[in-house]
Amino acid sequence: MSLSSYSDVFSINHDRGYEEEIHAGDLVRTGPNLFPHFEVLAVHADKAWVRNVTTGADHLAILSRCRKINGQPLAAAAE
Repeated sequence: MSLSSYSDVFSINHDRGYEEEIHAGDLVRTGPNLFPHFEVLAVHADKAWVRNVTTGADHLAILSRCRKINGQPLAAAAE
């Protein structure tokens, strides 16, 4: 049995309609929400291992739902 997400239950489509390269070190958010922000730790196939920059909690995210924040990696965004 797999757990359903809120998005799956209500058929919400968060996929972005364009291709954008996402790499480890990028700062992203998911879906149309402005927060929370996540740092991408690793990317494999269609998933990203991300860490919430506020709470430090780790998650797996589908790449098509991730959006770069200002197109900047986390290190460049902090400068």
